[in-house]
Amino acid sequence: MTIGLTVLFTTFIVASLLRLPIALAMFLSGALYFVVTGQDPGLLADSVMGQMTGIYVLVAIPMFVLAANIMNDSGISERLWGAANALVGRRRGGTGHVSVVVSIIFSSMTGSAVTEAAGPGVIAVKMMNQIGGYPRHLAVAVAAAASVIAPVIPPSIPLVIYAMLSGASVGTLFLAGIVPGLLMALVIMAVVAFNARRLDLPVGLGVPKGEGGQMLRRSFLPLTLPVVLLGGIWSGIFSPTESAAVASLWGIILGVVIMRTLRVWQLPKAFDVSLQQMSAVMLLIASAFVVNYAIANEGLGIALVHWVEAMELSPLGFMLVVNGLLLVLGCFLDGSVILLVVIPLLLPSVKALGIDLNYFGVIVIINFMIGLITPPYGLVLFVLSSLTGAPLQKVFASILPFVFALIALLLLMVLVPDIILFLPHMFGFR
Repeated sequence: MTIGLTVLFTTFIVASLLRLPIALAMFLSGALYFVVTGQDPGLLADSVMGQMTGIYVLVAIPMFVLAANIMNDSGISERLWGAANALVGRRRGGTGHVSVVVSIIFSSMTGSAVTEAAGPGVIAVKMMNQIGGYPRHLAVAVAAAASVIAPVIPPSIPLVIYAMLSGASVGTLFLAGIVPGLLMALVIMAVVAFNARRLDLPVGLGVPKGEGGQMLRRSFLPLTLPVVLLGGIWSGIFSPTESAAVASLWGIILGVVIMRTLRVWQLPKAFDVSLQQMSAVMLLIASAFVVNYAIANEGLGIALVHWVEAMELSPLGFMLVVNGLLLVLGCFLDGSVILLVVIPLLLPSVKALGIDLNYFGVIVIINFMIGLITPPYGLVLFVLSSLTGAPLQKVFASILPFVFALIALLLLMVLVPDIILFLPHMFGFR
């Protein structure tokens, strides 16, 4: 290992152990690499700015964040919860099932597991704990597991970033994520049902007779957002990148004009919060580009390709090895670091082996999502535990059945690619 790489990795590890923000840890390690290797600092700025301004799909991320904030400020959580309760609330442990359905609905508005956890997830924990009789740590585990559906079902910020890195079609990736996301929901609900019977949780009250239809009617307008987004993308009216702006505009029209649950004077606050969140996201992406430049400059990507070629792995063997590696890394590293730094190293091998980029993208995103709820790192677990006051150690124990069930589903999808690809193929995307 060269001196430059030693400095790069050592600085990143030390900064992470000191609990510095991931973006700062990556930027410091990349900047020190430039200093140690004697490269022109101007090259650092030029490299980052060149990559940031040359990737059109990055425009979609701030718009999706803004759309999520507008929809959350519109006060539609209660409507969607009521609709989900009308559908699946009359079951043992019903509020747990309701929280999963609400997560599926909100996935079309957030596209982020952490956003899903911090918003609808906190509401779900309170409902499960106060109404459904769930122990708080189990309620947090259910909400955390449900929140990782959001980045798989479109629109998805991680899938947009993966498209940026790989050159895959955002629209095809969105199609490819639908069936896996719904299967994840079914698996999570199966574990919820098992826990409900094991703990003898009460049967959910659902909604009073005669009010179910009213609940569903009240949720009709919010549910038009995913229809407008996905229908517009697949009909060719607007591109997947443009759909993010459409989502924000439609959210404003719904909240301010049609539903009248959002006031015009509240919009600047939504813009301000979105700008703050996007500043953090863009800093993270820019810092990752610094590290990516250093890794590429050292030839690590080419070395990894040669290593894979030397192993003479089949495409299936490669996928099994990569998923095992990513699952281990996901227990200790933030998923954004793996997506922005590790995945670009693997893409040349993916292309050389003829593995479908859309299949690979959905697989790795699901892998990262499992990492978000896997101890000891589990960022979503930390977020929900801090926001709800649930003991973290008990949350760790309660989340494990969900993690194992999702890993089993991930393995099934690795072995049967058509689970992911049949919907894009049905619509003529290859």
